[in-house]
Amino acid sequence: MSRVWNFSAGPAALPQAVLERAQRELLDWNGCGASVMELSHRGKLFTGLATQAEADLRELLAIPADYAVLFLQGGATQHFAQIPMNLAGEGDSADYIVNGHWGEKAASEATSYVRVNVAASSKADHYLSLPARDHWQLDPGAAYVHYTSNETIHGVEYHDIPSVGEVPLVADMSSNILSEPLDISRFGLIYAGAQKNIGPSGLVVMIVRRDLLQRAARPMARIFRYAEHAANDSMLNTPNTWGWYLAGLTFQWLKQQGGLSAMAARNRTKAELLYRAIDESGGYYRNPIDLAARSRMNVPFTLHDNALDAAFLQESGAAGLLALKGHKALGGMRASLYNAVPPEAVEALVAFMRDFAARHG
Repeated sequence: MSRVWNFSAGPAALPQAVLERAQRELLDWNGCGASVMELSHRGKLFTGLATQAEADLRELLAIPADYAVLFLQGGATQHFAQIPMNLAGEGDSADYIVNGHWGEKAASEATSYVRVNVAASSKADHYLSLPARDHWQLDPGAAYVHYTSNETIHGVEYHDIPSVGEVPLVADMSSNILSEPLDISRFGLIYAGAQKNIGPSGLVVMIVRRDLLQRAARPMARIFRYAEHAANDSMLNTPNTWGWYLAGLTFQWLKQQGGLSAMAARNRTKAELLYRAIDESGGYYRNPIDLAARSRMNVPFTLHDNALDAAFLQESGAAGLLALKGHKALGGMRASLYNAVPPEAVEALVAFMRDFAARHG
């Protein structure tokens, strides 16, 4: 068996060391004679694992004590609805900054529970840039301000944290969490689907300021209430134990790599290498994103002649470069460069791109 270089946007590459450890421990975890998937989530063995995973995540992100860490289910899309359910009361409004497909979807899903104000959007620009901050129409009375820090489809990313005054800032960080150090205190709530930079799909990690947990004023089932999950250490119902376990291994791997400062430097180097290959190709490859908004995590690009797309995908696949086909909404190609994608993978992709251009003219 040989491993390929995996550029999938999600579910995405996991660190090989994490997969190898999980493989070794699959039948006998921690010497208990059973798989971690076969253990009670309320038993001492698993609760110890859960406690360690949270401690490692808190260390990596320097999460203050007045923030709760939740390990939930549902994917980020479910929380597009649950966030307004928990943070806004009946009749409240919320501001949404829309700079791509997922921000647009988050705003749409929220309309059932809150009056959505699209305070800024770059849709008119086809999401090739970020909405200029001085054009945001924020409401100081909004329940919260929501934005998507990195858009996987359109390949745009915020490289700083927006300032929104006293209104809680909510961020969907599904595709760039843990890619660099982060000032958690600037946020009211951060949530992230695990399947890009944390672990396998089926898990959502949430970091929420504890005072916001008391906001939910509308009637709802306990299972939808974040405060209930926090009060029960994310075990109000049976959690995704396998996803939680693999997330914990990933946190340990990140610490072994030198933490988030080291990952930030590595991610910057990978992205710069690929963008340089695109920009210096003489127009053979193109990335139309505004330079200030280019994502380090997801790099969409097109060939000068889309008639070559099929050949590019067939030949790149044969060369061991997986999942380079762009999203169906945009076409072309897309390379996702999450934490688990090593520099050698990007070097292999760049070498292939240059060779392909030389052979296909």
